[in-house]
Amino acid sequence: MSRRKQTGRGVLFVIAALLAASGLVRLGGPAGHAIAREVSNRGVDNVPPPLACDPASPEISDAILAELIDREKRVDETETRQRETEHTLRVARAEIEERLTDMRAAEESLRATMALAETAAESDLARLTAVYENMKPKDAAGLFEQMSPDFAAGFMGMMRPDAAAQIMAALDPATAYSISVVLAGRNARAASE
Repeated sequence: MSRRKQTGRGVLFVIAALLAASGLVRLGGPAGHAIAREVSNRGVDNVPPPLACDPASPEISDAILAELIDREKRVDETETRQRETEHTLRVARAEIEERLTDMRAAEESLRATMALAETAAESDLARLTAVYENMKPKDAAGLFEQMSPDFAAGFMGMMRPDAAAQIMAALDPATAYSISVVLAGRNARAASE
């Protein structure tokens, strides 16, 4: 523990010495010039000339002030551009959110319309199937012979078995066979899927 204190004191002593040396250099500015002159009088060639300007001179202060003013202008311009960019992003984000809301509403509306159309189509098919079921088998058979086998098989598959059987019995054997093949094919595919 005492060794650590000694190390800390040594570091503090070095820092204090550096600060004192820095103060002496600042206070001894003219002394530094005098030392440089003395060295040059002795014939040493590589000593740099003393500084001709004083950091506190008005020319340097004006240059520093002009640089600071220019830098402040650049910073202000950058901040202005950033604010404009942030504003543009906020506006764009609001537009995107509004469009997403509109798209979600349109999607819901489309779903409702499709469900309504599907329900209406199923309702229409169920109603038409009921009409065919309630017709005289011979009259319904005449209509089924005019339909394509796929179309007729769709109605036959939705009918009550007894009504479908009576209509199939009244059909031409070739037409009844075609419709039966389509119905059997649908059931075969349904079993394998």
